[in-house]
Amino acid sequence: MRPVVVYTLSRLGLFAVAVAVLYLLGLRTYLLLIAAFVVSGLASYVLLSKQRDAVSEQVVQKRDRPTGN
Repeated sequence: MRPVVVYTLSRLGLFAVAVAVLYLLGLRTYLLLIAAFVVSGLASYVLLSKQRDAVSEQVVQKRDRPTGN
């Protein structure tokens, strides 16, 4: 569960930073959220690859775990 929490909080943090930076640069309309979404998505693709790999590894391990049925 921990990798999922770390990855989610990291994505939210990147989004918040993107909103703040774009706001300080003068973007104050509804385009602020759209631009922040795109910028944070691109940044997370580059910066959060280790966390994304950890999440996918955890998902695979849970899926491959034998059940008690």
